Amino acid sequence: MKSKAIAAPYIVWMCIFIVVPLFLVAYFAFTDSTGAFTLENIIQVGQYSDVFLRSIWMGALATLFSLLLGYPLAYIISKSNLRRQSVLIMLVMLPMWMNFLLRTYAWMTLLEDNGMINNFLAALGLPRLHMINTAGAVVFGMVYDYLPFMILPLYTVLIKIDRSVIEAAQDLGANSCKVFLKVTIPMSMPGIISGITMVFVPAVSTFIISKMLGGGSNLLIGDLIDMQFLGNAYNPYLGSAISLVLMVLILICMGIMNQFDEDGSAEGGKML
Repeated sequence: MKSKAIAAPYIVWMCIFIVVPLFLVAYFAFTDSTGAFTLENIIQVGQYSDVFLRSIWMGALATLFSLLLGYPLAYIISKSNLRRQSVLIMLVMLPMWMNFLLRTYAWMTLLEDNGMINNFLAALGLPRLHMINTAGAVVFGMVYDYLPFMILPLYTVLIKIDRSVIEAAQDLGANSCKVFLKVTIPMSMPGIISGITMVFVPAVSTFIISKMLGGGSNLLIGDLIDMQFLGNAYNPYLGSAISLVLMVLILICMGIMNQFDEDGSAEGGKML
């Protein structure tokens, strides 16, 4: 009874800021301006299938690059001594202390045609590169902003791997490569799944990064929703429908990733 009383504030908070907003999104998605039930909003979402595919593709690319960069970094941090670990983790989190919008503005300054990077290339006698307002710039911005969300869960899992398991594999004749592929990666699978989820979900729904680094030429789902609520094409009913479809797609992706997590956990358990 006491535990229920302690959980009451959280339940109230969850109802106000999670359940009620979700209900409102679902309500507007299935109604028109008169409040009558309709499926027209959901049907209209189909005309933006290319935007959904582009968002999923770019979000997946950003997640892949974040994993390829984040796993080695998290592994190196986990193998460092405690004092160095603290410093390296602080360096990973340091960009997160700065406002998200300011960080994106900074990369606009660096990547623009007359920015610092192109000026540096010109000073070396190299040709200037057009980097701003491209899909590559958007993916780069996603990786930069969300990389810490990949590193931290990976580090948390890697630091907990029992050293005796690694030593047992080495005693059985496994070289460093086999130990890494057959022991370390399977046992760190929960961190990989958590990192993928924490990067893919915000990457696929972002709109600030695509707007500022993509210049509006790389329209993503977040931009589309923003246009329906705050842009000239004001249509909260269609915006709610797009938001609802996006939530369903994200839940499906998370469900698929959880299946891999269960398999990875089971495999790791057998290894132990």
